[in-house]
Amino acid sequence: MTIWKSPMTPEQINSMENTIVNHLDIKITEVGDDYIKATMPVDHRTHQPMGILHGGASVVLAETLGSIAAHMAGEPGTYSVGLEVNANHVRSISKGLVTGVGRPVHVGRTTQIWDIKIVDEEGKTVCVSRLTMAVLNNK
Repeated sequence: MTIWKSPMTPEQINSMENTIVNHLDIKITEVGDDYIKATMPVDHRTHQPMGILHGGASVVLAETLGSIAAHMAGEPGTYSVGLEVNANHVRSISKGLVTGVGRPVHVGRTTQIWDIKIVDEEGKTVCVSRLTMAVLNNK
């Protein structure tokens, strides 16, 4: 059974333009019943000066997944904004593609918490993140 109250397809999500998501080439690849998945290339756009994936880029991927998920899981007439994000950078990567999967910890009336795990192409953990969202009423 799905948790989404305002579901969107990957195609609908990926059609949004003029965001940081476009600049980093983040692509939503799958929306399951209780998770969302996306990829991001590790290249010159996402590197830090040492030539490895910038921790901030990992956080952008994590917050993108959690924010989209919060929107889809929210009640109609609400919107969500980030309250807090943390990230543990477990392993470095210098090239390739990372995949993030966001899953709910808590989907409440006024707050949501999302766990996001980012892995490399071999399935090795690169980053684990947790995002807390505030759920607000449209005015």
